[in-house]
Amino acid sequence: MKAATIALALLATLATSGAACATKVQATAPWLDQLVARFQAEAVANPPRRILRYRYRGQTVYYVPPSCCDQPGILYDEAGTQVCEPDGGISGRGDGRCTDFHEQRSAESLIWSDSRSR
Repeated sequence: MKAATIALALLATLATSGAACATKVQATAPWLDQLVARFQAEAVANPPRRILRYRYRGQTVYYVPPSCCDQPGILYDEAGTQVCEPDGGISGRGDGRCTDFHEQRSAESLIWSDSRSR
């Protein structure tokens, strides 16, 4: 009985401490952590950077929207490999490799958003 009480207390502590630590990043893939660290080392973008997760062409993908004029949005696969640039750039239409991304994506989930102020 005492062991069960201790185990429940430990689980409750871990559950609440984990929620406090996961304020911005919901996924813990090392490449995502590195990407977030890189964004946080840069000046705050306008609009602020964010990372969104979607389902696209049967895969889980991660999308970083353009942060400013003429910069491309970037789409990554689960391993962190760049898949394409679905939008942005000089034409505003990306690199042409995933022109259907905005129409075909589903299951949007915000993974991280830069909450720093300018």
